[in-house]
Amino acid sequence: MKPCNQSLSEVDARDDDVALFREAMRGVKPLTESGKIVHSSLRRQLPVKFVVFDSPDRENMFSDGWQPDMAECGEWSFVRPGLQRHTLRKLRRGNWPAQDELDLHGLNRDEARQMLAEFLENCLLQQFRCARIIHGRGLGSKDRKPVLKMLTRNWLMQHHAVLAFCQALPEHGGSGAVLILLKSVGK
Repeated sequence: MKPCNQSLSEVDARDDDVALFREAMRGVKPLTESGKIVHSSLRRQLPVKFVVFDSPDRENMFSDGWQPDMAECGEWSFVRPGLQRHTLRKLRRGNWPAQDELDLHGLNRDEARQMLAEFLENCLLQQFRCARIIHGRGLGSKDRKPVLKMLTRNWLMQHHAVLAFCQALPEHGGSGAVLILLKSVGK
């Protein structure tokens, strides 16, 4: 018996689809429960809606004038005073997988500053502990200098919730990206 609002051809097409699916699934056995969690990608499956904060302090959150004592080249790392260097080693080894990432390629200084501020605020709202920021190597910039690389790391040291950061592993961006460890909620 067909539903009163469907034509006979619609019912036949649905039955054909069911029959094709059953044919395709013949011989397939369900996987056994292993208890393991397999992460197929570092990106979340569902997009997260960004919250836009209208904070007057955001414009002044990161200063370009503040310069830490760091060389322009080489691998940079940072650990907030009072934390053990072991924390930095654990971050570098991947003890905390990146739960989100931000790509700053193609942005100017002001756009990058705003995106980074919003990104960090959203990471804190979502209670993420680790994130990756891709700032690039500066190959496309004027004079081929890593401007965003230097600014990003400078800004990260100024943010109260950034506990540590280090250069990403080569397979996650190498010298063109940085892993950051954020304060856990309630700390």
